[in-house]
Amino acid sequence: MKLKLNIWRQKNREDRGEFVTYHLDDVNSHMSFLEMLDVLNQQLIEKGEQPVAFEHDCREGICGACGLVINGYPHGPEEGTTTCQLHMRHFKDGDEITIEPWRSKAFPVVKDLVVDRSSLDRLMQHGGFVSIRTGSAEDANNTLIPKEKSDLAMDAAECIGCGACVASCPNGAAMLFVSAKVSHFALLPQGQPERKRRAIQMVQAMQDEGFGACTNYRECEAVCPKRISINFIGMLNREFIKASVLSGAEKGGKYRSK
Repeated sequence: MKLKLNIWRQKNREDRGEFVTYHLDDVNSHMSFLEMLDVLNQQLIEKGEQPVAFEHDCREGICGACGLVINGYPHGPEEGTTTCQLHMRHFKDGDEITIEPWRSKAFPVVKDLVVDRSSLDRLMQHGGFVSIRTGSAEDANNTLIPKEKSDLAMDAAECIGCGACVASCPNGAAMLFVSAKVSHFALLPQGQPERKRRAIQMVQAMQDEGFGACTNYRECEAVCPKRISINFIGMLNREFIKASVLSGAEKGGKYRSK
């Protein structure tokens, strides 16, 4: 298989960057997309040129490290698939493929296809965890949770924090990511003690980081490799409103978000 690759090259954050065209011959259709880039980089190294910088880790669709915009689609054209799980059999001989980094104000480009996604880490630091003491591990049947709620919590927990939702949103919103984290704990007993504080703090942190607002384009849901539903955004809105009202009542006044 022969391919024409238009790849975004950018030396650092200050560099303007540009697309550079490369040609690859004899690409095996059984390769993953990242393995194809490995082959390209090996050829560039042998020529004494700088390899293309891109992120990866587990290459099993679990960690969320890989993230490329392929022909205009975050993670590529296949639904429910991470970049590392995308295989070259989905492309044809002679195809022209354009590869870009995530495009979002909150994800500045570090180099080539690598972006700084630490803003998502900072969001997690404002409530995407349980800090209370839950004791040692117990048998699953000791804490009774309705199956409907446990299934929903697991659906939300599938979010791998790759940032495709942000990169695809015309507003650069992180609502799907935050809603998955907030909903996950709101549905489980372990998340109840910090439920109000989590919703308020994570939404405020999202605003402070400069993420845009959700206006229901649904691009986030369409490109999410784990098929996270935008129904969780509705749940996040309810959690935030309820927490805001209750916090205002506890303080004897109306709560005002930043």
